[in-house]
Amino acid sequence: MYWVNESVFYHIYPLGFCGAPKINDGKKEYRLDKVIDFIPHLKEMNVNAVYFGPVFMSTTHGYDTNDYYNIDNRLGDNDSFARICEKLHENGIKVVLDGVFNHVGRGFWAFQDVREKLQSSPYCSWFNNLNFGGGSSWGDPFWYEGWEGNYDLVKLNLRHPDVKHHIFDAVAMWMEKFKIDGLRLDVAYCMDQDFLRELKHFCKSRDPQFWLMGEIIHGDYNRIANPDLLDSCTNYECYKGIYSSLNDRNYFEIAHSLNRQFANGGIYQNIYTYNFVDNHDVNRVASTVKEPANVKNAFSMAYFMPGVPSVYYGSEWGIKGMKNNTEYDAPLRPCVNVSDIEDNELYRHVCKLGAVRRTFNALKYGSFENVVIRNEQLVFKRKTEDETIYIALNLTDHNYNVAFGTDGGTKLYDVMNGYRSFDITNNYVNVDIPAHGTAVLVLTAGDRPAELIGSVKADTSPAKSAPAQTEASAPDTAVEQQEDEHNNVQSLPAEEQSRIQAAAQAAKAAKLAAQRPESAKEPEQPDTEATVRWGTPGTYRHFKGGEYELLCLAQDSETLEDLVVYKSKADGKVWARPASMFYQMVEIDGKQVPRFALVKD
Repeated sequence: MYWVNESVFYHIYPLGFCGAPKINDGKKEYRLDKVIDFIPHLKEMNVNAVYFGPVFMSTTHGYDTNDYYNIDNRLGDNDSFARICEKLHENGIKVVLDGVFNHVGRGFWAFQDVREKLQSSPYCSWFNNLNFGGGSSWGDPFWYEGWEGNYDLVKLNLRHPDVKHHIFDAVAMWMEKFKIDGLRLDVAYCMDQDFLRELKHFCKSRDPQFWLMGEIIHGDYNRIANPDLLDSCTNYECYKGIYSSLNDRNYFEIAHSLNRQFANGGIYQNIYTYNFVDNHDVNRVASTVKEPANVKNAFSMAYFMPGVPSVYYGSEWGIKGMKNNTEYDAPLRPCVNVSDIEDNELYRHVCKLGAVRRTFNALKYGSFENVVIRNEQLVFKRKTEDETIYIALNLTDHNYNVAFGTDGGTKLYDVMNGYRSFDITNNYVNVDIPAHGTAVLVLTAGDRPAELIGSVKADTSPAKSAPAQTEASAPDTAVEQQEDEHNNVQSLPAEEQSRIQAAAQAAKAAKLAAQRPESAKEPEQPDTEATVRWGTPGTYRHFKGGEYELLCLAQDSETLEDLVVYKSKADGKVWARPASMFYQMVEIDGKQVPRFALVKD
C-alpha cells in the first residue's frame, strides 16, 4: 500500500478530544470542527494521515454504535464531518475511520426492535446466539452474546446476509460522502474471517488503494493480516517491547521482537504493521516510561522500525494519563485544544522524526537488521537498493560510543543531530550517540555533499554534555573524548524540509557511487592502510612491534559486536578483540597509523 508506506498517522479519539458528554444527551454540537484548527499542527509534525476513533452515533464511548449512517450528534453531523474530511484532504492528509462492526450498542435500532417486538421482530437473527430460553443481565426476556462478556455491547451475526448488506452499504456511504481512505477494524482478532474477506473485496473493488487495518492484541498477526483478509494490523508486541526495554534498560527485549518480526526470515516481513507507543486503550507513554528523557527514544523506535508510525493526540508534547478504577479509560482520552499544544523538546523531536522518516525511503521501505545490541544501546539497519541507514539509540545520561561494521562507504552523516559526520575506516565506524538520544546515520561514499549543508535547523545555544564513554579496553587503547555536538532540533518549516529532501538525493547518489567496482575507485588510504581489509588472513604487526596471526572473525552472541580472533606468534596465546579496536587508527608521534597492520609477503 504505497500511501500507507509514505504516511505518519495521528490518532484522535473524537469524543474525548472534543470534551463531549460521556452520555449522549441528544444535543447536536459541532465540537469536532476544531480538527480544522489542528491542521497546521499536523503539517508541522509531518502528519499526512489521521485515524479517527468512533465518530458514529452511540450512547456512551463510541464503541456502542447506535447508527452506522450518522455522525454522533455530540460531534456534529454528516455534512460537518464531510467538510472536515474535505479540509484534511485538501492539505494532503488521508482519513481513516474506526469500523466497529463486531458489535453494536443496546441502543442500536435493530436491537431496540427486538426488545420491543421480541420473537416477532425480523431482526432476532441479526445478533449472535440470541434466544428466548432465558433472560439477560440487563433484564431482557431473552439472552444474547455480548462482546467478551460485556452485554452493553451486543455481538452482531456477521454471517447474516442482511447484516453484511447493512454494514457494507454504510461503508459505501462513508467512501462516497466522506471520501475516506481506509478503516481500522475494531477487535478484528475475534471477528468472523469470512466477513473480513468479503469486506476487503467490497472495499478494494471500489478503491484498490483503500487500506484495511485490524486490531490484534496477541497471537499470530498473519491470521488476519494476509492477502485474503486485511492489509495491516496493530503491533502490540513491539508496543510492549518498546516501553519495557526502556524501563528495564534492556534493549535485548525489543531487539528480539524486531528480529523475530522483520529481519531476514522474519514472520511478519510481508506485513506493514501499525506502530504506536500509546493509544486510547493503554496508558500514555509519558506515564508509562519511567525516565522522562527516554520518551523521545520510544517515539524514535516507532518511527524508524518497519511499519507505519502513529502518534496519539497530545502525546507528542508529553500529555500524561493512566487508567484507574474509578474513571477507567477517561484519563487516557482528555479534551485538547490548539492552545494546549506545548512547543517543548519532545514535540520538536517528534516533528523532526516525521521529517526524517518521510525523506528517506530506507526508513519507509527498507529491510531490517539488528547490528549492535546492548542493554542500553541498540543499533539497527534499514536498507534499500539505493540507501543504507543505521539507527542508533542510547538510554544512558551521557554520550556513548558504539562501533560497528558498515556496508562500505566512507562516512556516516547523522541527520537527527546537525549532520555530524563519522569516518568509516576499513568498513568500520565509531559513532557517538547522544545521551538519551537517537542518531540516524546515512551512509555516503564521500565528503558531505553541498546539499546537506544547512538542512537542519538547530538551537543556537546547544548545551554541552558529558564526554563519550567507551568499553573497557587494553592498556594501549587511545580513547579520544568527544564533546557532545547534539542539538535540540526545532520543528522543520517547509523550506528546510525541501533541503532535507535534497540531502536524501545526495545520499542516494553517494550510495550508487559506492557500488562501483574497486578497480574504478581511487585508493582511499595510503598503501599501508589499504592492505588492511576486513577479514584479510595473514600476519599482522601491532604498532608496538608484536606479530599476530589472524585466525578468524567472530560475532559476540549477546551484543552482535564483530570480533577478531588472533594468536600471538611469540607465545601462542589466542586473543579476541572487538573489530572496531583491531582496525582502529592510533596516533604515534603525530601520525595516524593502524593499530594492527597487515604484514606484506
